[in-house]
Amino acid sequence: MKIFRPLWMSLGLALRKQHHLFLRRSCATVVLASSMISQGVGLNPAQAQTTAYCQLTAEAIAQKDTLRLAAVTGDSNAKARYQALLTKHTRQLQQCRKQTWPQNQAIWIRLYPCDLRPGALDQIMDQIINRGYNEVYVEVFYSGQVLLPAATNKTPWPSVVRTPGLEKADLLAQAIAKGHERGLRVYAWMFTMNFGYSYALRSDRQQALARNGKGQTTVAIADQASLQLDLSAPIAEETFIDPYSRYAQYDYYQLVQEIVKRRPDGVLFDYVRYPRGLGTASLATSVQDLWIYGEASQQSLLQRALNPKGQELIRRFLTRGYITVGDVQSVDKLYPQQNPPLWEGHTVTSTKSLTPSQQQVTLQQDLWYLSVAHAVQGILDFLTTASLSAQRQGVPSGAVFFPGGNQVVGQGFDSRLQAWDRFPATLEWHPMAYAVCGATNANCIVEEVRRVLSQAAPETQVKPVLAGIWGKSISNRPSLEQQMAALRQAMPQINSVSHFAFSWQEPQSDRNRKFCQLQPTTASTGVKPE
Repeated sequence: MKIFRPLWMSLGLALRKQHHLFLRRSCATVVLASSMISQGVGLNPAQAQTTAYCQLTAEAIAQKDTLRLAAVTGDSNAKARYQALLTKHTRQLQQCRKQTWPQNQAIWIRLYPCDLRPGALDQIMDQIINRGYNEVYVEVFYSGQVLLPAATNKTPWPSVVRTPGLEKADLLAQAIAKGHERGLRVYAWMFTMNFGYSYALRSDRQQALARNGKGQTTVAIADQASLQLDLSAPIAEETFIDPYSRYAQYDYYQLVQEIVKRRPDGVLFDYVRYPRGLGTASLATSVQDLWIYGEASQQSLLQRALNPKGQELIRRFLTRGYITVGDVQSVDKLYPQQNPPLWEGHTVTSTKSLTPSQQQVTLQQDLWYLSVAHAVQGILDFLTTASLSAQRQGVPSGAVFFPGGNQVVGQGFDSRLQAWDRFPATLEWHPMAYAVCGATNANCIVEEVRRVLSQAAPETQVKPVLAGIWGKSISNRPSLEQQMAALRQAMPQINSVSHFAFSWQEPQSDRNRKFCQLQPTTASTGVKPE
């Protein structure tokens, strides 16, 4: 994929002038041709069963639980009363959210095969409504699995539900239907460049995996980290791909198409980045730290050369991680009639007054910036292609990211290279404001969101993601009430916030659902009889 030459020319100049601005100005999104409280709620008669934050009262929750359990056993009267109560709670929540900051409040959730048991999804969606949420983000692609029916799953990944007899069960479609029944907006949340360990096991997809300068995949790095007990490094289930790989692009494009066929209200792309490196490699300071050594990425980088001299120097820089004065001289001898080495972004200046040593320093610096920008551009292109697949079906998209994922430290870069400030302005931005500054202090969390807002275009919807639970601190983070109050005071213009995650708020429920044994005779396939 060719990038507009003016972009890269301006990049070279900007990087030499102000290194710290690189991740803000280095790349522009290119579409492949083929390819975010009120402490008290003013209650009126219609809201009599809601409390602060639009949560239902304990009495209302108990009444609904009783009716739901009776409805599951076949009690037709209870079923009718349960449906009427769902409608009532939907109206109450909608009215409350219109009057309560934020207007949109979402929660992230992972579903399991046992959620196919009769009444299970009803219970989950009821719990979400009970806590005042009007949006839910359902994880549909994670750990190398997809939330698609096994019988019609044509993707390279296994289905989440693999129980014999339930090959047609469509858990995602059921979740969307159950959510819509309660007035919830249901988003599909999916990993992006992390394809999962199952993908790494495919012999026909080895060329699609990301590799560093040592030829290692992220699976190899994870194995090394497990031996060193480094919990900050990629874990075994993570397998990152080369975003320039046509195989990876095609596989993911097809997956998104299958997801949007279920008509979610939006698609959220997570893991739009490279992995954090192991130990000192968490900071990329050398070209060999970059995940650009996959076959497709290397070829695309070489194609950024604009003449044979430039291509040969790029090749030598990739191979050794540096170039020497001898390389500059030998390349001149190889192509004596050629202009100075050229590649996208490299500004041509007169070299007559420069010594070979001075030429080497300048060229090597430009090659380093070219390589980093090439790595970043791969991420941006991959995200654009993925979101295009959803947008063509009329489904809006968003990107999930770490506000600190695009930091520059000295002469190096955060190894994730998550240049979110260059994500398309037309996407929703979901910054994961997970900073930790104490159990009663939310200042660093607010500052993360403030930084994102300062760099977002006016038309971009910024929807912060907060980690925590209601009523108390957890993992040295304030309660959700404290975080949201601080966020509202600092940035009242934000009208959408999400909370990570359902499993934090309902840990026992999550464990039970995750480890239960599903039997086909006690499951709902969501498929009408033929």
